[in-house]
Amino acid sequence: MTPTNGTNTATLLHLSTLIQYFIPFGNYIFPILIWSAKKNESELVDASGKSVLNFQLSMFLYTLITLLIAIPVFIYCIFKNISFTTISDGNDFIIDNFSAGNISGIVILAIIAVVLFSFLKIIEFILIIYGSVKTSNGEVYNYPLSIKFLK
Repeated sequence: MTPTNGTNTATLLHLSTLIQYFIPFGNYIFPILIWSAKKNESELVDASGKSVLNFQLSMFLYTLITLLIAIPVFIYCIFKNISFTTISDGNDFIIDNFSAGNISGIVILAIIAVVLFSFLKIIEFILIIYGSVKTSNGEVYNYPLSIKFLK
């Protein structure tokens, strides 16, 4: 593979993760397909493929951790004033026991979760573009905050 062709393929690897905004899990599928087809032809493509997949897997892990923290807190905020006896009586427990005090905690939690998720996605987008530019110059770009799943 010529150096220019390897650089273009490595840049395409980085940019292929942006397909996630149109195809679910496309940020894993397309880089894996490109990387597995071209990794033996260029060291830059091999290093870029590992870097891209490590970063995407790291972002997925960070998103899961955020959800695992937010969902139990969200459920607790909704059901903290509801006793199990009300549920077993067959009453309309949500309307009877749902108070306006719970709404403020839920709204704050929802705003924090949305802001955190948005922040992660904006940082991810910026780093993908930055990595693409660095790779198009022939440099191996290693993403920050990336866990080395593939070595």
